[in-house]
Amino acid sequence: MVFRRRRIEWYVAGEVFFSFVVAFLFFFCIFLINQLLLLAEDILEKQVPVLDVLELLWYSLPSIVALAVPFGSLVGCLMAIGRLNSDNEIIAMRASGVSITRLFTPVLIIGVLFSLATFLTNDYLLPVGNLNLVRRYRELVLSNPDLEFEAYAAREFQDLVLVSGEVEDGVIRDLLIVETGRRSRERVISARQAFLEEDADRSGVISLRLADVSLHDPVGGNAEDFDYATTREMTYNILLRDISITLQNPTAREMSSVDVWAMVQDQRRDLEERLAARDSRVKSIERRLVDRYHELEREVVAGRTTSDGALGSLSALVRDLREERERSITSRSLQLNLIEFHKKFSIPASTIAFVIFAFPVGLTARKSGRAIGFGVGLFVSFLYWASIFGGQTLGVQHPQIPAWLTMWAPNIVVTIFGVWFLIVRARR
Repeated sequence: MVFRRRRIEWYVAGEVFFSFVVAFLFFFCIFLINQLLLLAEDILEKQVPVLDVLELLWYSLPSIVALAVPFGSLVGCLMAIGRLNSDNEIIAMRASGVSITRLFTPVLIIGVLFSLATFLTNDYLLPVGNLNLVRRYRELVLSNPDLEFEAYAAREFQDLVLVSGEVEDGVIRDLLIVETGRRSRERVISARQAFLEEDADRSGVISLRLADVSLHDPVGGNAEDFDYATTREMTYNILLRDISITLQNPTAREMSSVDVWAMVQDQRRDLEERLAARDSRVKSIERRLVDRYHELEREVVAGRTTSDGALGSLSALVRDLREERERSITSRSLQLNLIEFHKKFSIPASTIAFVIFAFPVGLTARKSGRAIGFGVGLFVSFLYWASIFGGQTLGVQHPQIPAWLTMWAPNIVVTIFGVWFLIVRARR
């Protein structure tokens, strides 16, 4: 009975859902191919078993789905409403007394449901998938050292340069390690052989067991003064974030919104402490300046110094006070994490903004509704994604810009245009 009363709503919802599936599969394939190309560079060419590659792809699916759903909802809604309008079905429904509000209601409900699904994927499945991706990749590195150590090649990590010889059967021969981040001291470690091992006591650490080791360690900044030592065996630990970008410790993107917010609160407290310390230093300099001023005033009155001499004595304190007041204290990591926190909500919410925009725009199609909707959807998707990246870059480079604005501005703009189009269409 309910279905009969809501037959129009179910019909529109079915059309939108069908078009969404088509658009979702399109974006899913695009992002999947992109992920395959990324894996091909580091994994496929190293002849890693196909099942292992498929497992890595499986753990990458949440990140692909989290992007494909919002864009699929935009393109799908444009295609569906464009098709209904170009086939004059919308006109027939309006002539039968069906209001724009009634037609829009199922579209909005679908947008809300897709938004919730995207948020759950982005907030729960994505962190789990990335953690499993790190774990599996670590296992592959341990069993296949040539994933990260190519034979007869030099590779630069964060503060290391690794030069490897032959790599075969899990053994790295003639390995050279140059530490470049030791305050102008480049310690050089050479080993006849090296074996990859996982540090069971510390996650995120891979150990190199070196055999027949020589160490060249400069003393101070003098290149001619150095310590030299040899040993038959040595264990060298490498952080995963130094050995591969795909093995980084979990960042805000790989954490749930609750965990990111807790981290943001800790960083805010740290920033507030640093700002309070600066304010305390400013007040201390101000007190010293006042005390010194009164002291010099008495000396001038007593004739022990001149006015010019007093001004010269005060100039250093005035300069220190000005520099301390103008000192900018910001937290780049706090801004990055705030941006990622708002991004976790803004991208799922974009699904709602997209359907609000797509519904009235789709009503403007006269011919070839699906094709026009698909083209318009791709164009808007490109603009939206460019705006997200642009806002993220702008927010990082200019911390004074609120993080929420950089991530929510594209949604706000899309929603405003959508509401305006919707009001215009409702009045006709």
